[in-house]
Amino acid sequence: MRIRVLLYVLGAVVASVGAAMLSAAAVAVGYREWGDALGILSAGVVTMGVGVAAWRLLGGKGELTTAEGFGTVALSWIAISAFGALPYLFTGAIPNVTNAFFETAAGFTTTGSSIVPDPGMLGHGILLWRALTQWLGGMGIIVLSIAILPLLGVGGVELARAESPGPRPDRLTPRFQETAKRLWLLYAVITLVEIFLLAFGEMTIFESVAHSLTTMSTGGFGTDAASLAGFSSYTQWVVIAFMTIAGVSFALHFRALRDPREYGRNVEFRLYGAILLGATILFLFGTWGDSIALAIRDATFTAVSLVTTTGFATADFGLWATGLQVAVVGLMFVGGMAGSTGGSVKVYRHGVLYASSRTDLRTLIHPRGVFVTRFGGKTVPDPVVKSVQSFFLLYMFLFMTGTLLFSIIESSVGAGFDLVTSASAVASALGNIGPGLSEVGPTSNYAAVPAAGKWLLSFLMIAGRLEIFPVLLLFTRELWRR
Repeated sequence: MRIRVLLYVLGAVVASVGAAMLSAAAVAVGYREWGDALGILSAGVVTMGVGVAAWRLLGGKGELTTAEGFGTVALSWIAISAFGALPYLFTGAIPNVTNAFFETAAGFTTTGSSIVPDPGMLGHGILLWRALTQWLGGMGIIVLSIAILPLLGVGGVELARAESPGPRPDRLTPRFQETAKRLWLLYAVITLVEIFLLAFGEMTIFESVAHSLTTMSTGGFGTDAASLAGFSSYTQWVVIAFMTIAGVSFALHFRALRDPREYGRNVEFRLYGAILLGATILFLFGTWGDSIALAIRDATFTAVSLVTTTGFATADFGLWATGLQVAVVGLMFVGGMAGSTGGSVKVYRHGVLYASSRTDLRTLIHPRGVFVTRFGGKTVPDPVVKSVQSFFLLYMFLFMTGTLLFSIIESSVGAGFDLVTSASAVASALGNIGPGLSEVGPTSNYAAVPAAGKWLLSFLMIAGRLEIFPVLLLFTRELWRR
């Protein structure tokens, strides 16, 4: 790892986060929240100052290697989570360092876990900053960087490989820089469409902006303690539609602009739709009540929110039957399509795992046969199969280890959390979902989690958002050798 190149990239990314804080400060000024405006502005100035110093004074240009690309992405996410906590600290909205870092990590990783009992008590500037952290983290601030850093003399291909939310980055053009620009443009346009549609309902302009930013990023931060339960059925159906859109590969969206039949041809999209439909039907039968319309809406909303890892809620699934709660936890391990803003394992990996297991079974029956793994009629290369299997193994290892450590932490301080709370909190953090079950359910928050537990969950959020490998590489000796 070349430190000067690392500082060059980190500085540029941190400086861009500081610049984003200025928009939140401007909103605070617009609402005459002078104390918040000064605090957010101060945080932005400090963040930009440190970023520019690292970028222009200490950093040095150079093409990133594969290892440096992975390491830079992991360190960037840690850095922006640290500096992104400054607006909370400087305004006093969240005066505790651990809580501020947790809230920021939940934002940039689009997890949506929160220690704030009632977001409605926060100022408009801070609420916008919470939403912005998720929107920037959704498509990925590193993806934005691959459109900028090549202009500064730093290659972005390895950054894209490390940050891409799926097994591999999907190029729309021969140049990654142009691909990043097109994806960001599409991301912004769809966000604007949702803002308009939400504003057409009962939401204010500010609420429309905040919820659109956190819907398209599959983040789940809201402006009300009841999430979206207090809004009309129109608003909830609009959010359902855009959560579904956000869970689809943005590269597929882009290709479908020219030919909508691309959706039907994509096997991962069909599997994604089948999972959403199946989960909705399961929840519908389990929650059937007096109001059919309400049952359909709550079942659909919950299924889409869980599969896309958005984390919004209209119903307290912590009160559902035990079998349905098991299904809730199971859906936390699904995720949206590769190339979407969703978290967790991803539909593509589940498809490859199923296809490779069938290949293994056929090999056992016909030991002398030669079989290849196919998904959607296309051959999946052996390196991709091994990568998917390794990822899933590491994912489950982190889930089990995280649950064990979280249980030890809470028992050592007498927090009184049960196994359901511990397991669902870890699954939610690793899958970037937000709410869990029991003490961290949809109507609760993470304020009661011990400090050590919050740092553990923050680590798992970042690891899950970056697809595990970049974070784990930080702990290898080979990365730091010259």
